[in-house]
Amino acid sequence: MPVLAGHVVATGHPLAAQVGLDILNQGGSAADAAITTAAALTVLEPTANGLGSDAFAMSWDGSQLHGLNASGRSPAAVDVNRLCRDGIPRTGWDAVTVPGAVSGWVALWKRHGTMPFETLLAPAIALAQNGFPVSPQCATAWRRAATRYQDFQAWRDTFTQDGRAPEIGQWWTLPDHAETLRAIASTTGEAFYRGHLAEAMAKDAAAHGGALSMDDLAAHEATTAEPLGVPFCDVVLHELPPNGQGLSALVAAGILDRLNPTSFDAEDPAFWHLQIEAMKLGFADAQAHIADPDHMVSAAHELIAPRRLDELTARIDPARAQHFFGEAPEWSSTVYLCCADTQGHAVSFIQSNYEGFGSGIVIPGTGIAMQNRGAGFINQPGHPNHLAGGKRPYHTIIPAFTTKNGAAHMSFGVMGGPMQPQGHLQVLSRVVASGRDPQAALDAPRWRVDGGLNISVEPDTPPSTVTALQALGHNITVASQRDVSFGGGQAILRMDHCWCGGSDGRRDGQVAGAASPRVV
Repeated sequence: MPVLAGHVVATGHPLAAQVGLDILNQGGSAADAAITTAAALTVLEPTANGLGSDAFAMSWDGSQLHGLNASGRSPAAVDVNRLCRDGIPRTGWDAVTVPGAVSGWVALWKRHGTMPFETLLAPAIALAQNGFPVSPQCATAWRRAATRYQDFQAWRDTFTQDGRAPEIGQWWTLPDHAETLRAIASTTGEAFYRGHLAEAMAKDAAAHGGALSMDDLAAHEATTAEPLGVPFCDVVLHELPPNGQGLSALVAAGILDRLNPTSFDAEDPAFWHLQIEAMKLGFADAQAHIADPDHMVSAAHELIAPRRLDELTARIDPARAQHFFGEAPEWSSTVYLCCADTQGHAVSFIQSNYEGFGSGIVIPGTGIAMQNRGAGFINQPGHPNHLAGGKRPYHTIIPAFTTKNGAAHMSFGVMGGPMQPQGHLQVLSRVVASGRDPQAALDAPRWRVDGGLNISVEPDTPPSTVTALQALGHNITVASQRDVSFGGGQAILRMDHCWCGGSDGRRDGQVAGAASPRVV
């Protein structure tokens, strides 16, 4: 059942949700809870995010929605010619960009925080120092990682015991991680970008042929990002502008809004067909245009202009599937959280290493696992996302937010690489167009665009729906089981006097709420 409460935290790990709720119960803001939860997730789910991650967020301050881009740039001295000749790797120092998540915590705290920064990181420090039981999905991912990163000695030293990953329920400590969090907390992030932690990252890069330097780290800062929005039924869907892929969700939602979505039941195959076709057009735009905004040729707001969305909508055939883009997007791992407090504030926050533990590079003695976001660049001269030094790559991770009549409506997100925009579209459609509560919207079976006419659906999709989609020309694969390749979402919906939260059963997490005074 959904959770109804005065203040709420929803995320993919129950212990992280609990520490965020503790902060709210102490009088902290939604932003305070988000920072605490995000820091705790680097400890509890290092298989998907960490101290070397990037992050993005949207935050509602009671009257306005703010955007935050805490993604890092490629090293200024990256060897573009060599990497374009040999290929951009997915592991090793060549895949590393400047980690931005820590700067995101600090920026969110400076704008909306109400409690001391050290207080907000204290629960994560305690978890890393004293230990925690490893959750089921985390243990499974950790086991896979032990094979993938077996040749990275610092990773093995930090995240295994004699090369063995933890089992489900095994008590696990990360003492190096705890010390690094202490340094971040006591210096409000300065140690990470300009102090001894930055020196350790730059030293390890230099020792192993990496291009990351102290100057790259010192130059980094999280930046404000004005959220983009498109109307959908009686709400406005907001996504952050590129370099994230939120534009693809906006294009899809803008198209779907023009196809009278409230006239369909949420599970009508005809409605699924329209969503799928709209999402294909969204992905086609993403592949053609999304990059570091400083390098984009087409402005993001122009791509969601009403006239252009009208033109894209006209391309959809309600009676036939079409081939709007060919290359299947790749899957990756992420953590997402949303928080809301009794003052009416809410945060939508996402952070990720990109793939598992990221590049496999771990800075010895620090617990910092470096992301592999450099793999988000493409080797295509002339494309706005072509590799270059000092440039932000295409990002898969996107938080979502809806407003209604100029007020907060829903903070939500769906983790999982290319599932994120299509997960956003499906949750949005079920909650807004069909009136489902957040938990019901997250529980419902999902489809996934795999490129071309190929669509995967979850095993609990009604056979009649599969047959109907096939009759429309979709090439349907019914998955053998429900899993995180169909995303893992969290959502908190504003009610008249409280919040209503849901947490995806495809992940290990939960909604944690408290019956505090009514929402202002």
